[in-house]
Amino acid sequence: MNSDDYSQIASIKAYRATRDFYKVRAFESPEFLALLVAVGCNPKDKHHYKALWILELVAEERIALLFPYLDDFCNALSQLTLDPAVRPASKICLFLATKKGVALQPFHEERIIEGCLDFILRDAKVATIAYALRALFRLGEKHPWVHDELRLLLSRELENPSPGMRFVVKETLQRLANG
Repeated sequence: MNSDDYSQIASIKAYRATRDFYKVRAFESPEFLALLVAVGCNPKDKHHYKALWILELVAEERIALLFPYLDDFCNALSQLTLDPAVRPASKICLFLATKKGVALQPFHEERIIEGCLDFILRDAKVATIAYALRALFRLGEKHPWVHDELRLLLSRELENPSPGMRFVVKETLQRLANG
């Protein structure tokens, strides 16, 4: 591991310009991308969420760059617990489930489904749950049991949900009814 690169990851701030800078660096340097994945998929590393911030942007623009690392990413999902880590991870799951040109293996689909359900059951923040629900809805088109599970989960809606959560739940239930 290049200690200079690791130090840069450790010093990343949430500013969009900073994250964009490191996203471009990941595009240009396979070694830096590999380090981002190694750090992002290691929840024991105190900077893993910072690496996931960058990986989210990489996935949004060039999802194919993450294909060699899908096993690592999918295996890490069940271990992610910090809010700053689960939000970008759930958004990466959404990209993997919805972007064209992504052909997930059954193992990857299974891990993404498990990870997204975990995020929802852990009562994550609204954005995380919204990304997870959308990813699950798409994966449920291939695995109908997922839609059944979503209906069951959402019918037992949270007590006193926030307006944002109400919107996400209503949107998902409508999609399930129409789909």
